[in-house]
Amino acid sequence: MQQQQLRLVVGISGASGGIYGIRALTIIKQCPIHIESHLIVTRNALITLQQEFNMNKQAVYELADVVHFPQDIGASVASGSYPTLGMLIAPCSIRTMSEISSGMTSSLMSRVADVMLKEKRKLVLMIRETPLHLGHLRTMVKLAEFGAVIMPPVPAYYTHPKTIDDIISYTVARALNLFGINTTISSTWLGIKHQNHDNFMKLN
Repeated sequence: MQQQQLRLVVGISGASGGIYGIRALTIIKQCPIHIESHLIVTRNALITLQQEFNMNKQAVYELADVVHFPQDIGASVASGSYPTLGMLIAPCSIRTMSEISSGMTSSLMSRVADVMLKEKRKLVLMIRETPLHLGHLRTMVKLAEFGAVIMPPVPAYYTHPKTIDDIISYTVARALNLFGINTTISSTWLGIKHQNHDNFMKLN
């Protein structure tokens, strides 16, 4: 019996922090179990990546196994009959978040996100905005009620990161774990007592 192809859709919207989506594609490539990455990157995202990381369009496209253009509503991933593990949007702009919550699927990005919700597949939104007003928060609640996972890229410091790259990689690894993709980057938290026994005993 032929093994089913594992696929993950990665969306990169125009919000600041496109490095999260880029890092997700890089980590997926390094997974011991092959996972086919399907990329949807918006025009605004390409502009942001050029400005923030000096990455051109071709460099971004080369990180994915399959690239789908935002206007291609007839893409394979636009159908619920096309099996995937789910979709990660990293980062997810407020505009993209709002479009998904309204059900107005005017682009492939929002269409695929809508497919994930209707098919009960995992949809993880790394929403990149702060501070948040009441409208933002209510939209996030609405999406959570629909089944989406709201995961702002909040740094974790208990891992003692030494570089910004460490913070980015750990955050992305945690997001990928939500799809059952295990990496060696995201370690299991065993509690303060286990992580640093000597310092814990001094406090008691």
